[in-house]
Amino acid sequence: MDRREFLAATTLAAVSPLPHLKTLGQSAPRQYIELRRYHLLPGTKQRAFSAFVGEVAIPAMNRAGVGRVGAFTVVYGENAPSLLLVLAHQTLDSVVSLRDRLASDAVYARAGATILDTPMSDPAFVRVESTLLRAFDAMPAVEPSAGAGTATPRIFELRTYESHSDRAALNKLKMFNAGEVPIFRKAGLTPVFFGETVVGAKMPSLTYMLTLSDMAARDAAWARFGQDPEWKTLSGDPQYRDNVSAISDIILQPTPYSQI
Repeated sequence: MDRREFLAATTLAAVSPLPHLKTLGQSAPRQYIELRRYHLLPGTKQRAFSAFVGEVAIPAMNRAGVGRVGAFTVVYGENAPSLLLVLAHQTLDSVVSLRDRLASDAVYARAGATILDTPMSDPAFVRVESTLLRAFDAMPAVEPSAGAGTATPRIFELRTYESHSDRAALNKLKMFNAGEVPIFRKAGLTPVFFGETVVGAKMPSLTYMLTLSDMAARDAAWARFGQDPEWKTLSGDPQYRDNVSAISDIILQPTPYSQI
Protein backbone atom coordinates (compact mmCIF):
# COMPACT_ATOMS: atom_id res chain seq x y z
CA MET A 1 0.00 0.00 0.00
CA ASP A 2 1.50 3.40 -0.99
CA ARG A 3 1.22 6.57 1.07
CA ARG A 4 -1.91 7.87 -0.70
CA GLU A 5 -3.75 4.57 -0.22
CA PHE A 6 -2.72 4.48 3.45
CA LEU A 7 -4.02 8.03 4.06
CA ALA A 8 -7.31 7.26 2.29
CA ALA A 9 -7.83 4.11 4.34
CA THR A 10 -7.00 5.96 7.55
CA THR A 11 -9.48 8.76 6.74
CA LEU A 12 -12.23 6.26 5.94
CA ALA A 13 -11.66 4.47 9.24
CA ALA A 14 -11.82 7.75 11.13
CA VAL A 15 -15.25 8.74 9.76
CA SER A 16 -16.81 5.27 9.63
CA PRO A 17 -19.21 4.36 12.44
CA LEU A 18 -17.84 2.15 15.16
CA PRO A 19 -18.87 -1.49 15.01
CA HIS A 20 -21.72 -2.65 17.23
CA LEU A 21 -20.67 -3.55 20.74
CA LYS A 22 -21.54 -7.20 20.18
CA THR A 23 -19.07 -7.22 17.28
CA LEU A 24 -16.36 -6.31 19.76
CA GLY A 25 -17.47 -9.05 22.13
CA GLN A 26 -18.77 -6.59 24.72
CA SER A 27 -22.02 -7.12 26.63
CA ALA A 28 -24.97 -4.71 26.55
CA PRO A 29 -24.86 -1.78 29.01
CA ARG A 30 -26.21 -2.75 32.42
CA GLN A 31 -29.02 -0.63 33.80
CA TYR A 32 -29.14 0.78 37.30
CA ILE A 33 -32.36 -0.23 39.07
CA GLU A 34 -33.67 1.93 41.88
CA LEU A 35 -36.06 0.33 44.36
CA ARG A 36 -37.88 3.16 46.11
CA ARG A 37 -40.31 2.31 48.91
CA TYR A 38 -42.61 4.98 50.28
CA HIS A 39 -44.00 4.33 53.75
CA LEU A 40 -47.46 5.89 53.76
CA LEU A 41 -50.08 7.17 56.14
CA PRO A 42 -53.24 5.04 55.97
CA GLY A 43 -56.62 6.11 54.64
CA THR A 44 -57.15 9.24 52.58
CA LYS A 45 -53.47 10.22 52.64
CA GLN A 46 -52.44 6.84 51.27
CA ARG A 47 -54.96 7.14 48.42
CA ALA A 48 -53.93 10.74 47.69
CA PHE A 49 -50.24 9.87 47.50
CA SER A 50 -50.90 6.87 45.25
CA ALA A 51 -52.94 9.08 42.90
CA PHE A 52 -50.11 11.64 42.85
CA VAL A 53 -47.58 8.96 41.88
CA GLY A 54 -49.75 7.56 39.09
CA GLU A 55 -51.04 10.82 37.66
CA VAL A 56 -48.12 13.20 38.25
CA ALA A 57 -44.84 11.62 39.41
CA ILE A 58 -44.51 8.72 36.96
CA PRO A 59 -45.31 10.86 33.87
CA ALA A 60 -42.73 13.38 35.09
CA MET A 61 -40.15 10.62 35.58
CA ASN A 62 -40.85 9.46 32.04
CA ARG A 63 -40.26 13.00 30.75
CA ALA A 64 -37.02 13.07 32.75
CA GLY A 65 -35.73 10.01 30.91
CA VAL A 66 -36.82 7.10 33.11
CA GLY A 67 -38.40 4.93 30.44
CA ARG A 68 -40.69 2.76 32.57
CA VAL A 69 -41.62 2.85 36.24
CA GLY A 70 -43.13 -0.08 38.09
CA ALA A 71 -45.47 0.61 41.01
CA PHE A 72 -46.55 -2.10 43.45
CA THR A 73 -48.30 -2.75 46.73
CA VAL A 74 -47.55 -5.66 49.09
CA VAL A 75 -49.81 -8.73 49.14
CA TYR A 76 -47.68 -11.04 51.33
CA GLY A 77 -44.80 -9.86 53.48
CA GLU A 78 -44.17 -6.74 55.53
CA ASN A 79 -47.50 -5.09 54.89
CA ALA A 80 -47.68 -1.66 56.53
CA PRO A 81 -49.11 0.93 54.10
CA SER A 82 -46.45 1.42 51.45
CA LEU A 83 -45.82 1.83 47.75
CA LEU A 84 -42.82 0.26 46.01
CA LEU A 85 -41.47 1.87 42.84
CA VAL A 86 -39.00 0.26 40.43
CA LEU A 87 -37.11 2.80 38.32
CA ALA A 88 -34.85 1.67 35.47
CA HIS A 89 -31.99 4.13 34.81
CA GLN A 90 -29.64 3.92 31.84
CA THR A 91 -26.78 5.65 33.68
CA LEU A 92 -25.65 6.40 37.21
CA ASP A 93 -25.96 10.12 36.46
CA SER A 94 -29.66 9.56 35.78
CA VAL A 95 -30.03 8.22 39.34
CA VAL A 96 -28.15 11.13 40.89
CA SER A 97 -29.78 13.92 38.91
CA LEU A 98 -33.42 12.75 38.78
CA ARG A 99 -34.56 14.88 41.72
CA ASP A 100 -33.08 18.01 40.13
CA ARG A 101 -34.71 17.22 36.78
CA LEU A 102 -38.08 16.76 38.47
CA ALA A 103 -37.63 20.02 40.41
CA SER A 104 -37.18 21.92 37.14
CA ASP A 105 -40.34 20.40 35.59
CA ALA A 106 -43.01 23.10 35.76
CA VAL A 107 -45.83 20.68 34.90
CA TYR A 108 -44.77 18.40 37.75
CA ALA A 109 -44.58 21.29 40.22
CA ARG A 110 -47.99 22.62 39.26
CA ALA A 111 -49.87 19.31 39.01
CA GLY A 112 -48.29 17.88 42.15
CA ALA A 113 -48.52 20.96 44.36
CA THR A 114 -50.97 19.38 46.79
CA ILE A 115 -48.41 16.70 47.68
CA LEU A 116 -45.14 18.54 47.01
CA ASP A 117 -46.03 21.60 49.07
CA THR A 118 -47.39 19.89 52.18
CA PRO A 119 -46.23 21.49 55.46
CA MET A 120 -44.16 19.68 58.09
CA SER A 121 -47.22 19.59 60.35
CA ASP A 122 -49.19 17.59 57.76
CA PRO A 123 -46.79 15.42 55.70
CA ALA A 124 -47.91 13.46 52.63
CA PHE A 125 -45.96 10.33 53.64
CA VAL A 126 -43.87 9.00 56.53
CA ARG A 127 -40.52 8.42 54.79
CA VAL A 128 -38.93 6.92 51.70
CA GLU A 129 -36.20 4.27 51.56
CA SER A 130 -34.15 3.58 48.47
CA THR A 131 -31.91 0.77 47.29
CA LEU A 132 -29.75 0.94 44.18
CA LEU A 133 -29.02 -2.17 42.15
CA ARG A 134 -26.91 -2.80 39.07
CA ALA A 135 -28.38 -5.27 36.61
CA PHE A 136 -26.62 -8.58 35.99
CA ASP A 137 -24.63 -9.29 32.83
CA ALA A 138 -27.02 -12.20 32.22
CA MET A 139 -30.00 -9.80 32.18
CA PRO A 140 -28.72 -6.24 31.68
CA ALA A 141 -32.09 -4.47 31.48
CA VAL A 142 -35.51 -4.54 33.11
CA GLU A 143 -38.03 -6.57 31.12
CA PRO A 144 -41.64 -5.40 31.69
CA SER A 145 -44.22 -8.14 32.16
CA ALA A 146 -46.36 -9.14 29.20
CA GLY A 147 -49.39 -7.70 30.99
CA ALA A 148 -47.87 -4.27 31.66
CA GLY A 149 -50.34 -1.50 30.93
CA THR A 150 -53.32 -3.86 30.93
CA ALA A 151 -55.74 -5.27 33.49
CA THR A 152 -54.26 -8.76 33.10
CA PRO A 153 -54.16 -10.40 36.57
CA ARG A 154 -50.59 -11.07 37.67
CA ILE A 155 -48.40 -11.09 40.73
CA PHE A 156 -44.75 -10.20 41.30
CA GLU A 157 -42.25 -11.82 43.62
CA LEU A 158 -39.36 -9.78 45.00
CA ARG A 159 -36.55 -11.82 46.56
CA THR A 160 -33.35 -10.62 48.24
CA TYR A 161 -30.39 -12.92 48.87
CA GLU A 162 -27.96 -11.76 51.53
CA SER A 163 -24.42 -13.12 51.81
CA HIS A 164 -22.06 -13.26 54.76
CA SER A 165 -19.18 -11.60 52.85
CA ASP A 166 -18.43 -9.72 49.64
CA ARG A 167 -16.64 -12.78 48.30
CA ALA A 168 -19.73 -14.94 48.87
CA ALA A 169 -21.97 -12.31 47.26
CA LEU A 170 -19.77 -12.16 44.16
CA ASN A 171 -19.80 -15.95 44.05
CA LYS A 172 -23.63 -16.00 44.01
CA LEU A 173 -23.61 -13.36 41.27
CA LYS A 174 -21.21 -15.55 39.30
CA MET A 175 -23.61 -18.48 39.74
CA PHE A 176 -26.51 -16.51 38.25
CA ASN A 177 -24.41 -15.37 35.30
CA ALA A 178 -23.11 -18.93 34.80
CA GLY A 179 -26.53 -20.24 33.81
CA GLU A 180 -29.09 -19.79 36.59
CA VAL A 181 -31.12 -17.11 34.78
CA PRO A 182 -32.10 -19.34 31.80
CA ILE A 183 -33.25 -22.02 34.25
CA PHE A 184 -35.67 -19.50 35.77
CA ARG A 185 -37.13 -18.78 32.34
CA LYS A 186 -37.43 -22.48 31.48
CA ALA A 187 -39.29 -23.19 34.72
CA GLY A 188 -41.81 -20.41 34.05
CA LEU A 189 -40.41 -18.05 36.67
CA THR A 190 -40.46 -15.07 34.30
CA PRO A 191 -37.83 -12.55 35.43
CA VAL A 192 -38.34 -8.80 35.43
CA PHE A 193 -34.83 -7.97 36.64
CA PHE A 194 -31.82 -9.29 38.53
CA GLY A 195 -29.56 -6.81 40.28
CA GLU A 196 -26.61 -6.69 42.67
CA THR A 197 -26.96 -4.18 45.51
CA VAL A 198 -24.73 -1.14 45.06
CA VAL A 199 -26.18 1.03 47.84
CA GLY A 200 -28.82 0.12 50.41
CA ALA A 201 -29.70 -2.03 53.38
CA LYS A 202 -28.91 -5.73 53.82
CA MET A 203 -25.56 -5.61 52.06
CA PRO A 204 -23.87 -7.53 50.58
CA SER A 205 -26.85 -8.83 48.65
CA LEU A 206 -28.66 -9.18 45.36
CA THR A 207 -32.35 -8.74 44.55
CA TYR A 208 -34.50 -10.02 41.74
CA MET A 209 -38.13 -9.75 40.65
CA LEU A 210 -40.27 -12.40 38.96
CA THR A 211 -43.76 -12.17 37.49
CA LEU A 212 -46.42 -14.89 37.33
CA SER A 213 -50.15 -15.13 36.76
CA ASP A 214 -51.08 -16.14 40.33
CA MET A 215 -49.84 -17.98 43.42
CA ALA A 216 -50.73 -21.41 42.04
CA ALA A 217 -48.58 -20.74 38.97
CA ARG A 218 -45.84 -19.45 41.24
CA ASP A 219 -45.80 -22.59 43.39
CA ALA A 220 -45.82 -24.88 40.32
CA ALA A 221 -42.97 -22.96 38.68
CA TRP A 222 -40.79 -23.10 41.79
CA ALA A 223 -41.41 -26.84 41.97
CA ARG A 224 -40.24 -27.23 38.35
CA PHE A 225 -37.20 -25.09 39.10
CA GLY A 226 -36.20 -27.25 42.04
CA GLN A 227 -36.40 -30.43 39.96
CA ASP A 228 -34.64 -29.08 36.88
CA PRO A 229 -31.56 -31.22 36.05
CA GLU A 230 -29.50 -28.17 35.06
CA TRP A 231 -30.34 -26.50 38.38
CA LYS A 232 -29.37 -29.61 40.30
CA THR A 233 -26.04 -29.70 38.49
CA LEU A 234 -25.36 -26.00 39.02
CA SER A 235 -26.43 -25.92 42.67
CA GLY A 236 -24.42 -29.07 43.38
CA ASP A 237 -21.20 -27.55 42.08
CA PRO A 238 -18.88 -27.21 45.13
CA GLN A 239 -17.60 -23.82 43.99
CA TYR A 240 -21.04 -22.29 44.66
CA ARG A 241 -21.50 -23.68 48.16
CA ASP A 242 -22.50 -21.46 51.11
CA ASN A 243 -22.94 -18.20 49.21
CA VAL A 244 -26.37 -17.19 50.60
CA SER A 245 -26.91 -16.57 54.32
CA ALA A 246 -30.49 -15.19 54.36
CA ILE A 247 -33.43 -14.82 51.97
CA SER A 248 -36.30 -12.35 52.20
CA ASP A 249 -39.34 -12.69 49.97
CA ILE A 250 -42.45 -10.58 49.36
CA ILE A 251 -45.36 -10.93 46.95
CA LEU A 252 -46.57 -7.78 45.21
CA GLN A 253 -49.44 -6.72 43.00
CA PRO A 254 -49.11 -3.97 40.39
CA THR A 255 -51.05 -0.75 40.69
CA PRO A 256 -53.29 0.19 37.74
CA TYR A 257 -50.68 2.71 36.63
CA SER A 258 -47.61 0.45 36.85
CA GLN A 259 -45.57 0.45 33.64
CA ILE A 260 -43.89 -2.86 34.53
